[in-house]
Amino acid sequence: MACVHDHSCEDHDCSTDWSLYKHIDLPKVSALNEAIPGRAQKVFRSWEERLNSAFLESNDGDPELIVFIPFTSDIKIKGISIVGGADGTSPSKMRAFINREGIDFSDAQSMQAVQEWDLVENLQGVLEYQTRYSKFQSVGNLTLHFPDNFGADTSQIHYIGLKGEATQLKRDVAVNIVYEIMPNPSEHKTRAETGGGVSEV
Repeated sequence: MACVHDHSCEDHDCSTDWSLYKHIDLPKVSALNEAIPGRAQKVFRSWEERLNSAFLESNDGDPELIVFIPFTSDIKIKGISIVGGADGTSPSKMRAFINREGIDFSDAQSMQAVQEWDLVENLQGVLEYQTRYSKFQSVGNLTLHFPDNFGADTSQIHYIGLKGEATQLKRDVAVNIVYEIMPNPSEHKTRAETGGGVSEV
């Protein structure tokens, strides 16, 4: 379901609503079927910069795209905004998968998405697509599948905005725990050496 903002962005700080881009692990963002490698990272930016010229485009003759979005903390997603290109290059459908890595086109076509949306051309970014909020809790990574567009040979995505909140739980935090299997005598003082009583000879 798409809805227009229920407020005027002149009177409301939309940049605060759409600030989850700060919690995206940008170097690890990737896309399948992108014409120029690395362009997927360019479509995640602040609300004020949503209409900047950088965009993600599919290869010529194949409008399908998959975008993988990992986060630096678990997030809850309330809404998604997609700004597509003009002249039929905007995606016409979006499918979402949660906490699944390595999804390719074959997987996306055969797997059940958490949610699907029919998109409309949204060149100014004034529409948002609401999620089934209860399904979008504790999201560590998000994969968006765009299977088709409005008739052009390629698909273009200029901006992907995510609305919601981040938790304080950081992901991929490595904790090193050293287990002592064989005691090293040199690392253990006897009670006699520490002045603490009798040691066994």
